[in-house]
Amino acid sequence: MQKLLYNSTRGQEVGLEASEAIVKGLAKDGGLFVPSFIPKVDLDFNKLKDMSYQEVACYVLGLFLTDFTEDEIKHCVYSAYDDKFDDASIAPIVKKDGHYYLELFHGSTIAFKDMALSILPYLLTTAAKKQGIENDIVILTATSGDTGKAALEGFSDIEGTQIIVFYPKSGVSMIQERQMVTSTGANTHVVGITGNFDDAQTGVKELFNNKEFNKELAERNFQLSSANSINIGRLLPQIVYYVYTYAYMVKHNEINIGDPLNVVVPTGNFGNILAAFYAKSLGTPLNKLICASNDNKVLYDFFDTGTYDKRRDFILTISPSMDILISSNLERLIYEIAGENPDMVNHFMDDLASEGMYTITADMKNELASFYPGFATEEETLKAIKIEFDATGYIIDPHTAVAKAAYDSYTKDTKDDTKSVIISTASPYKFTKSTLIALDDKYESIDDFTLLKELLSISGIDIPLAVKDIDKKEILHDTVCDKEEMQEIVMNFLNR
Repeated sequence: MQKLLYNSTRGQEVGLEASEAIVKGLAKDGGLFVPSFIPKVDLDFNKLKDMSYQEVACYVLGLFLTDFTEDEIKHCVYSAYDDKFDDASIAPIVKKDGHYYLELFHGSTIAFKDMALSILPYLLTTAAKKQGIENDIVILTATSGDTGKAALEGFSDIEGTQIIVFYPKSGVSMIQERQMVTSTGANTHVVGITGNFDDAQTGVKELFNNKEFNKELAERNFQLSSANSINIGRLLPQIVYYVYTYAYMVKHNEINIGDPLNVVVPTGNFGNILAAFYAKSLGTPLNKLICASNDNKVLYDFFDTGTYDKRRDFILTISPSMDILISSNLERLIYEIAGENPDMVNHFMDDLASEGMYTITADMKNELASFYPGFATEEETLKAIKIEFDATGYIIDPHTAVAKAAYDSYTKDTKDDTKSVIISTASPYKFTKSTLIALDDKYESIDDFTLLKELLSISGIDIPLAVKDIDKKEILHDTVCDKEEMQEIVMNFLNR
């Protein structure tokens, strides 16, 4: 098989092996690593349909991690996807009243980020050994709520690593914050930012691009890497569950091999739906990739108009993991539709940095035909939760509800009856208040922790271990800083 290498979207780093790209996380030119090509394979769904999730993962990752041995990939996969997941299938698909939901929240932090962040520590440590790296790796991560805890869980007490997570202090749910600030592990650090997710994400990128800062780290035998989806090692495992989903639908006679399948993805930083795009490029017969946004609908407007414009108010919503105005992974798609032209990517990213917006060409916009933009207001999101519950007794969280509402609008507008799978990205137990308020506004005055038991009573689903008695756990992280203080905070942690 031809060796697959990785290039920066901005052109200064090309021809890296997967292990090197994973360790670096972000290219030195500020770009994101992308595959030099998408493997051309004939996906045999007659075989894939009978494979376990782990077997599909080994197959798909083997196509992209060509400098990893088969045994190394198996070690990473089977170490990640084990009894940390409370469902043996890892990613079950449930059918409710004709709707299909891919539940990606059965991992240790009850959000879809577990699907990639359970395996990333193994990919990263394996990659570091392959690259002969002896420095301690410092994982810097910005989170809008879910990545943080999943990364902390994955890297806790992993030898040779330190992990520092920055989150918007007032921009996550009460349970999301409590999950992070009670994280154990001698190598874990959590910091609240007095700003929004974009401030945290921009601050992390600036640290990666600060040459003097990185030089100082190297002198102290540290080097940076990332657990955000800007790291290609975080993105590749997400391709797996789209291939697995299609195989599952075939196996259970919901579709025939070759039939089109839509996916509906609640989208913030664009990594989850980009993985669907890569799965489609790989040969999975996905049809429309429905990109669902909340009131921070910068992506909806981009797909609608061809202009990406972050110059708007940042809105705090009941789907906080999607409260993002700078969708970093979109840069990878821009690179693809620009004909893998890094000069064009640099032009657009410079415009975004200096002007707060950019507009793609008409030819590039024509390359976006696979995507369909949708969005849901807060009212529509709450309504989607209640409608699903009243019809089926199935409770979905607000992020999944954004996708459900967007899908309902899509079918109404297009009359498309193609089978579709809605990506369910979080357990309702992670967002108890907003989920239950959708059913009855009497829950407005009750705190999230008390509502865990109420949700148990209504749903009949056991409270996950990830949040059970979480209000009784000791708070171990209480650092808060401004964006401008992030470098100092990092050095303080590493000097301990």
